Amino acid sequence: MKEYRKRIADQLLARKLASKGAVLIEGPKWCGKTTTAEQSAKSILYMSDPENEKQNLLMADISPKTLLEGAVPKLIDEWQIAPKLWDAVRFEVDHRDGPGQFILTGSAVPASTENIHHTGTGRFSWLMMRPMSLFESGESTGEISLRSLFEAPGEIAAKNNLSLEEIAFLTCRGGWPGAYSLKESAALEQAFDYFDAVVKSDISRVDEVKRNPERVRRLMRSYARHQGTQASLTVIHKDISANDADSLQEDTVFSYINALKKIFVVEDMSAWNPNLRSRTSIRTSDTRYYVDPSIGTAALGLGPKDLMSDLKTFGLFFETLCIRDLRVFADALDGNVYHYRDKSGQECDAVIHLRNGSYGLIEIKLGGDELIGEGVSALKSFQNKIDTDKMKAPAFLMVLTATGQYAYRRKDGVYVVPIGCLKD
Repeated sequence: MKEYRKRIADQLLARKLASKGAVLIEGPKWCGKTTTAEQSAKSILYMSDPENEKQNLLMADISPKTLLEGAVPKLIDEWQIAPKLWDAVRFEVDHRDGPGQFILTGSAVPASTENIHHTGTGRFSWLMMRPMSLFESGESTGEISLRSLFEAPGEIAAKNNLSLEEIAFLTCRGGWPGAYSLKESAALEQAFDYFDAVVKSDISRVDEVKRNPERVRRLMRSYARHQGTQASLTVIHKDISANDADSLQEDTVFSYINALKKIFVVEDMSAWNPNLRSRTSIRTSDTRYYVDPSIGTAALGLGPKDLMSDLKTFGLFFETLCIRDLRVFADALDGNVYHYRDKSGQECDAVIHLRNGSYGLIEIKLGGDELIGEGVSALKSFQNKIDTDKMKAPAFLMVLTATGQYAYRRKDGVYVVPIGCLKD
C-alpha cells in the first residue's frame, strides 16, 4: 500500500472536528478526500462497497441510526447514495455529547436534496479539498513559509531545485494523489483520464441532465484558453458556437459551466475590493480557473514539451498552478485568494486576504529579470493606490516565479519566491 503523504487538510479536518459534530469534505474527484478522512476516522462505513451496498441502502432506508453506530469520528464514505443519512447524522449530532462524531465524504457529484430536510447549519462544518500543492506532493522544499511572511516578514533565503522543464511537467501532471508516484508518461496520463471522465460521464451525473460530450469538450477547451482572464460568458459562447453545428444559447453554456462548478472542476476567483486613495472603478468579473492546471492542458491536448515551446501559454497555466497552491495555503491561514483589476488596467494576480484583515499582494511570473521587474512595478503601483488610513498596509509584496535559483528579498522589500520553495 502506498504511503500516505500528509496533507494540509489533515490539520484543517482536526480543527473542524474539534468544533462541530460532523464535517463534510468536498472537492473534485481523485483529490484524496476519502484517504485523508481515513487517517482521522476511528470507524468506517463504505456505503458503496459492492458486497454490502444493497444491504447498506436498505438499512439507510429503514434504520439509518444502525449505520451510524461505531467509534467516533465515524467516516461515512459515499454518503450521497443514501441522502437520508444527512438528516440521520444531523439528528445524532443533536442527541450526542461532544463534537467530532462524523466525517462524510463522497463523489464530487452532489446528492439529491429530495430526501434532505435540514441544511446542517450549526451541526456540520464544510472542508474544501483540492489537488495537492507542490509542497504536499514533495516537489517544493517548503523553505519559505507564507505564514511567516504574514507574521514576521524579514530577510529570506532558500534554494530552488526545480527547473522550468520540471515545472512544465508538474503543470501537466497536476496535483492528483494517484499521479505523483508514477513514472512520467503514466503520471501525465492521469489528467487525460480525468478530463475524459468529466466529458463522458461526470458532468451529466450532476443533475441527471444528459449533456453533449462533444459540446462539453469544446467548452472545456475554451475555458482552458481563457485561464487567468475575466472572459465573459458571451466570449466563451462565441468561442464554442464557431464550431457548433446546432444553435447554442448562452443559457446552455451557463448551465454547462455551472455543472462543472458543482463537481469542482472549475473554481473561478472573485475580485478584491480594497479602499483606494482615489475613485477608481473596480472590475468585479470573476477570473476563470480550473481547480488544477492539468485539466486545462489535458483539454487542449498539451504536454510539457508543448508548454516549453509556447511560453505565453505556459505562463497562463503556470498561473493556474500557483493559484491552486495559494488557495491550499490560504485555507490553512484562514484566508481567501482574490484577484484585482480596475478600469485603468491596474491588475494584481493574487491577493491573499486573512480573517484578521491582513493581506499580501502577489504577481505571478515565469521568471527572468525583465518579467520580475514588471511584476515589482505592478505591485508597487497597486500598493500606492491603497488607502492605508482606511485599511492595513499590505503585509508583503511578492513576485511568485517558476524559475530562479533562489528565494530572496530585494532591497526595495519585494520578495521574489520560486513556487518550488513555498509552503503554507
